[in-house]
Amino acid sequence: MMRKTDKIYVAGHNGMVGSAIVRALMQRGFTNLVYRTSKELDLRNQVAVDEFFKDEKPQFVFLAAAKVGGIVANNTYRAEFLYDNLMIVSNIIHAAYANGVTKLLFLGSSCIYPKMAAQPIKEEYLLTGPLEYTNEPYAIAKIAGIKLCESYRDQYGANFISVMPTNLYGINDNYHPENSHVLPALIRRFHEAKVSGLEEVVIWGSGSPKREFLFADDLADACLFLMEEYSSKEIVNIGCGDDLSIKELAEMVKEVTGYTGNLAFDTSKPDGTPRKLLDVSKINALGWRYKTSLKEGMNIAYKDFLTKQEKLQAIQ
Repeated sequence: MMRKTDKIYVAGHNGMVGSAIVRALMQRGFTNLVYRTSKELDLRNQVAVDEFFKDEKPQFVFLAAAKVGGIVANNTYRAEFLYDNLMIVSNIIHAAYANGVTKLLFLGSSCIYPKMAAQPIKEEYLLTGPLEYTNEPYAIAKIAGIKLCESYRDQYGANFISVMPTNLYGINDNYHPENSHVLPALIRRFHEAKVSGLEEVVIWGSGSPKREFLFADDLADACLFLMEEYSSKEIVNIGCGDDLSIKELAEMVKEVTGYTGNLAFDTSKPDGTPRKLLDVSKINALGWRYKTSLKEGMNIAYKDFLTKQEKLQAIQ
């Protein structure tokens, strides 16, 4: 059980997930938070990470740091995604054990599951089939993180748990034109199409793949819940339990951004995994459910995007 005065390290606090966890902790009155920017602490550097843990001695760790991106980024920078993420998880998990961390929560990703896994995806489907090729390096690193948590628990009795979030979106998302995930990428493209008066927005693929989306602040709420309530070896899926097609998603983004043009689908581009819906019966049975509807969360995300755009324009 985390006390309000316990020192809590949020790795990756500037990212969408990490910043959501920081918000959730602060809202609940946890004040003894510690974090470092990537410039202040290179998590790929084992010596630097060890020194940080020795100096700060955090009691609880949320491991949300990762090199992330969409299909293009994952497939283009395969070596970077594998190396950087392997180093991050290895260094932090080992340092947490070596410095007596009370409990660590590791954030994986739903891409750890086989490409053609039965739907909805149960936790036990891990390592039962081939991964989606385009994001295999990222998935391999996340699987390594899971296995590190399991192994440090088995060998040393470390209370390290792993959670698998579905596709995420929300405040502080990445809207980079090439390296973003599908939902923020669509928000940016529809907004820019609206501003430019474009008659058509072209979407990659057929629009038929189905995806599940969870608001990042709901994920943070789930992480705090599990840090307090769950201490078992088995991984836990975090999602909403509902999905929709990319075409339906695009229509919703079109409505939220106020774009009035047409949609087109470029079927020469890859679709990725045909469907990815997590079985969330385990976390539901523990007593947690998501709160934010996709439409509600998307409106919040779009407002956040507009704020970011205004700041960029002010700088320029």
